[in-house]
Parts: sequence; structure tokens; C-alpha cells
Amino acid sequence: MTGQRPRAIIVGIGTECSSFAPHRTTLADFGIRTGDRVLERFPAVPSGHVREVDFVPGPVARALPGGPVLRAAYDALLQQVLDAVRAGAPWDGVLLDIHGAMLVEGMSDVEADLARRVREAAGGAEVVMAAAMDLHGQVSREFVRCVELPTCYRTAPHVDEPETRDRAARLLARALTSGVRPARAWCRIPVALPGEKTSTRVEPAASLYRSLADPPEGVWESALWVGYAWADEARTSAAAVVVGEDACAIQRECGRVAEQFVASRDDFAFCGPTGSLPWALDAAEAAPDGPFFISDTGDNPTAGGSGDVATTLDALVADQRVTEGAGDAVWSALVDPGGVQAARQIGVGGAFDEEVGGCFGWPARARLTGVVDRLADDCSGEVAVIRLGRLQVVLTSRRRPFHTVGDYARVGVDLARTRLVINKIGYLEPELEEVSRGWVMALTEGPVDQRIGDLRFEHVGHPLHPFDPLDHGWRADVEVFDAAQ
Repeated sequence: MTGQRPRAIIVGIGTECSSFAPHRTTLADFGIRTGDRVLERFPAVPSGHVREVDFVPGPVARALPGGPVLRAAYDALLQQVLDAVRAGAPWDGVLLDIHGAMLVEGMSDVEADLARRVREAAGGAEVVMAAAMDLHGQVSREFVRCVELPTCYRTAPHVDEPETRDRAARLLARALTSGVRPARAWCRIPVALPGEKTSTRVEPAASLYRSLADPPEGVWESALWVGYAWADEARTSAAAVVVGEDACAIQRECGRVAEQFVASRDDFAFCGPTGSLPWALDAAEAAPDGPFFISDTGDNPTAGGSGDVATTLDALVADQRVTEGAGDAVWSALVDPGGVQAARQIGVGGAFDEEVGGCFGWPARARLTGVVDRLADDCSGEVAVIRLGRLQVVLTSRRRPFHTVGDYARVGVDLARTRLVINKIGYLEPELEEVSRGWVMALTEGPVDQRIGDLRFEHVGHPLHPFDPLDHGWRADVEVFDAAQ
């Protein structure tokens, strides 16, 4: 220990990146929290519920999911993190606030690199490291060798983010105050599944994650990552990590979790009614009331979609039920800075006739002919709403999700008066689910196409379900690392 009370610094760089997105995540895409804005993410720390350790906020950088991060951007953010860590070193502990599925151009397993570099700056082998992560993160052997106490969300949609970060803080405090360096067991689970097949609202994920809440004797924490299916890299897979003082107990528990996941692999199904876009539009037409939601899943920006895929627009414009139906429809949102600027030059009420989409390089563009209905701007950038009959097309100057009623209200869309909402999203976030009168998912093309078997992977490890058959009676190959590893 470096003083009377253990000291731990909170730092991180986090985002989620699709290998198939033409978008590139730049330094400008990251927001950097410092000071109290970092502690806000850990409610138990400023409230005094974790009293045993002095947690010091360092820089925590986050970006909206998208394409791979430019190497220069990662290097610049890493330097900020390392400078802050070195300024207060040596530390007793480090708490990494990360996502876990970041890709950086020219690198592999970037979270392991981040953890290794931070450990060196913090004081080396004596430092205890914890990590609070997204369950869609990737967890490699190299990462677990460096981080003693990793954990992740237990819900998707993620309604337990603060609780997870607080759990990581408590685990770190337990290790630092007890003087115990827990062992950890890790198992690569050779399964890759899209997020919309692993929602914890439904089985089998619901039971799998419930089983983690009451760990057996000798186990401190059981964590399960479903992984990130749109990363073409060797570490892509699900993973289980169990930490505790009893090496035999953590090995058994890790094996149980991994084997239960693999045994359930064929039971994972989409968490809602799912089909083609024409099928989804038929379902919307049959719905008696609105708002009826269609998830345009292939280009979901919060899963790593680039936001510039316009192919859905062609289908909407060609469907008279959408453009001339009994009520308003809205498609949100297509990032197209040029289209937004053209609309602003034309002005509200003017005729709009432009090709839109593909601003990051997605090959398909679409012709949009209509009227500039509304213009707006807020902290997320400029917005133009183009109306074609009953259809409202939301164009944005920057990539942004539409996850709340307020997101729509800020661009002039009243969901209560809207019959059909086609949204670049996967499963509905809780607030949209609450107001919906029906919902289906459309399997559409894009960087996060749910039909992962149609994507071209070149670097993933094998075997990997659903690309390869797994041996009948598969058994977990669990590795146990002690405090010295």
C-alpha cells in the first residue's frame, strides 16, 4: 500500500467498432470526462458507499459505436490516460471504465494493450486492476492475464450500467483492503451471436445471467460476455471469467457458465418478431394502432453501424402504404451532412431533390425527392426533415441514435401522432418500448447486418459457432491465473 488508505485511479477509453463499417472513429468523435463527471458514472463512490478506498477520477474517453478508431486518435487518448496515471503513481489500484469491443487500425486486442500500458504506468505488478465493461465486449486471454477483476453488464438492453461500475469498484476495494489477490478463471466460449439474439429479456440469456447473481462459496464474481459479433479479429467470441479465492471453485463455476452457454447455442433466437423489410412493412400495415416500430437493424449506430446506409429509403419511397398511408411515418436517421446543408440552403417549404447516403463510403445511395419540412439543430448537430407525402426522412449532420421520445421531439416528431416509426436500432430501448403499440425487426443490410453468416470474416478464431460445427459434448477448456500472472 502506498499510504494509510489505498488509492485507485479511474481511467478508460471505450467504444464499440464494426470491422464492416466504412466509417472511421476520429479523435473528435470522443468525449472525455474528467473530475466529478467521471465519478457520476459510479454512484457508490461519491455517495461514500465505497469508503475504504480513495478513488481518483482520471480521463475517461467514450465514443458512439462506429467504425475502427484511427490509430492517431487512440495514441492521443492513450497519452492523456498515461499522463494522468503517471502523475499520481504509484497507485494501489486501477479501475478501467471501458466497453471492450474497440478496434484500432493496425492493432489487435487493443483493450489488452490499454490494460498493459496503464499497469506499467500505475506501478507494475503490485497494482490491482479491475474493469467495468459491456457484455458485448471481447475478453481475451491476454486481457485477463493483466486485469484481475473484470466484470460486465448483466442486462441487454443495458439497464444495469451504474450497478456494474459500482460492482467493479467494490470488487477492487475488497481486494485492496483485504490484501487478497484473487485468482481468476477464463474460458473462451466458441460462439459468436448478434446482440439481438442475446437479449436478457428472453431465454436463454435471461436464465444464464440470473445464474451469475448468487456465486458459490469461494467465488467473488462471475461474469459472462456474449462478445461482439461484427469484429473480424481473433478474440471474437463469447467468454466467461470467474474470480475468487478458491481456485477449484472458480474453475468449476467458469466451466459451468461456459458449458451452459454452448449447450444453449441453438436456443438463442431474435428477441422479437423478425423478417425481411417487406415482411415488416406488411406487419405495420396490419397493425390496428400506432406508433408501430420497425427496427432497421443492419445500420444501427449504437451497435457500430456507420449510419450512412440508404437502401431502406428506396423501399420506403417505393411503398405507397408508407408515403400515402393513413398516418405519418418517419425514418430515422440517415447521416448526410451534404444533404442537411442542401436542405438549409433550400429552406423550409422548398423542393428537395438530392442523392443521399453513403457519406462514409457505403456503396449505395438513394434519390430523395420531397419538401424540406423542418430544420433543427442541437448539441448533436444539425438536422433536416424531408417530407414525401406521409413519410418524414430525418437527415443528420452527425451520426446519432434515436432512443427516446425526446430524441424525436427535438426534431419535431410527435410519436403519439405517428403511425409508423422505422428506426436504425436493434431491440427497442425501454422508453421506446413503453410507447410502442407494436414492434418488429427488419433484417436489413449494413455494417451490423444481423445475418452474420453472410458477412466475410477472415481473422476470427476457429472453431466458432455458427460458422463451424462444435464437437458433441463440448467441454470447457478453463485456464486459471493466479495473482502473479
